[in-house]
Amino acid sequence: MTTETTNEVAEVTQQTVKEVSRFAQYIQDNIPTLIGFGIRVLLALVFFFIGRILIKWIRKIVRRSIERSSADKGVEQFVDSVLKFALYFLLIFSIASKFGVDTTSVAALIASGGVAIGLALQGSLSNFAGGVLILLLKPFEVGDYIIEDSNGKEGTVKEIQIFYTKLSTIDNKTIVIPNGMLTNNSLTNATAKDERRLDLKLSISYSADLKKAKMLIENIIRQDESILKDDEIVVFVDDLADSAVVIGARAWVKNEEFWPTKWRLLETIKLTLDEHGVEIPYPQLTVHMPKGN
Repeated sequence: MTTETTNEVAEVTQQTVKEVSRFAQYIQDNIPTLIGFGIRVLLALVFFFIGRILIKWIRKIVRRSIERSSADKGVEQFVDSVLKFALYFLLIFSIASKFGVDTTSVAALIASGGVAIGLALQGSLSNFAGGVLILLLKPFEVGDYIIEDSNGKEGTVKEIQIFYTKLSTIDNKTIVIPNGMLTNNSLTNATAKDERRLDLKLSISYSADLKKAKMLIENIIRQDESILKDDEIVVFVDDLADSAVVIGARAWVKNEEFWPTKWRLLETIKLTLDEHGVEIPYPQLTVHMPKGN
């Protein structure tokens, strides 16, 4: 090792020792301040966890009060979501004010940045307003089966939150739709009423016995236990298509029995038509070849 290298190592070592000494001296000089800061942080954490327990307790009381008032489930979920957001904001703001943060400056900063915040949260504010409108106008409630017409999203309403509504599909997927989209676009509530009309369309061959097919279909529908016998049951020719006669059938069922009844009837009708020789056609192409001279 050369003398020059030795000098460089010694210089670096001296600088390191000086920096360590400065840091140690800083710690020693500011021990009371650091201890005070640590205590404030510890107390802030304690207050935060106590505040969390109180928030859960308050939300539980509010939910029970809403349940006793027989309010809609969506109202309960929305109020709980808003209350949670507001209480956590107050908790954090209170902790900050008690542990040295200048709340006046924070309030002034929030006020001065209100326009920018409003622009940045424009979509969220629209969704919040949409949630309020959903609860006031009640185009649907928790448990209803809705179809969002613009994008074709559909499912059973499970939650109406502060910004979003959650749907559960038939295959148990969860769809999250912004409240603003639900209030600004058209939607179909398939379960707004206790009863739902069941519409079936079936095709038979042009050579099949039309009256026989209609009679078989009507008998199957009338014999099904889920069909409401006091409501209209009608079987009719819906269309004369290119390769089939389309038979339509309409009846009424309870909302909760709609899909099982539809699937069961379609299967039973198919099997019955096969048993009685009523042909259900499929697209065919007939090619005529010119005869040779």
